[in-house]
Amino acid sequence: MRFSGTVYKDGKFWLAEIPILDLMTQGRTRKEAFEMIADMLETMVNQDGFSVEVYKDRNNTFEVGSSESKHLVSLLIQRKRELSGLSLAQVASRLGMSSRNSYARYEQGKSVPTMGKLNELLHAVSPNTDIVIGESLISRVE
Repeated sequence: MRFSGTVYKDGKFWLAEIPILDLMTQGRTRKEAFEMIADMLETMVNQDGFSVEVYKDRNNTFEVGSSESKHLVSLLIQRKRELSGLSLAQVASRLGMSSRNSYARYEQGKSVPTMGKLNELLHAVSPNTDIVIGESLISRVE
């Protein structure tokens, strides 16, 4: 699993943005902006051994991914829930779950949703969010 982003120069700095997560950071160079976005995601996930790889395109697009996609899924639904201003209990209620802990297991990465369940979770936390699947051939940043 990868999230797509854009990188562009704004004045003296390079900005790296991942729209689906509503995240942006900057660096003095393009390379530093990529390093900063990877560091930001690793810090937000905050799991021992979790690392992010950055894949760049020749244009101003890039992707970030990890072999541990469950942490990326957790981060995605947590960010969407927080950006929507919803509590764990509110999301659980929207999903028809009897306990907020049932939903929280997905945000904690203890349960990994199927594609259908991920779609359901995203609609509960952010009704206007849809999953778009695409194939990528972008290579890893060195």
